[in-house]
Amino acid sequence: MSLYFTREHEWVRVDGDTATVGISDHAQESLGDIVFAEVPHAGRKLAKGEEAAVVESVKAASDVYAPVGGEVTEGNTAVADDPALINRDPEGEGWFFKLKLDDAGDVNGLMDEAAYREWVKTL
Repeated sequence: MSLYFTREHEWVRVDGDTATVGISDHAQESLGDIVFAEVPHAGRKLAKGEEAAVVESVKAASDVYAPVGGEVTEGNTAVADDPALINRDPEGEGWFFKLKLDDAGDVNGLMDEAAYREWVKTL
């Protein structure tokens, strides 16, 4: 399993041709208390960089972008039902959606975990 991050603070965990997507701990900290999350439905096709989900906090609303392209296989209804799950476990159970990866090369250009953590320190 490989973990990658975007400059927009999404993460993607790739296991074979399955990609799980969420927002980073840094992103949820910046947002504050999350009060709403909307996840994509299974069957939706997403291109890399396309708006895929929405997250709202007491401070702001933000789009969640697809860091890789593919077909959504599952939206995490747990975060729609309990948005605070994203605050409690953003890089674990607080994931937004899973998709079947169209092109494994989509991860090229994304940061690995160490590079992302170092980059966040500069913000």
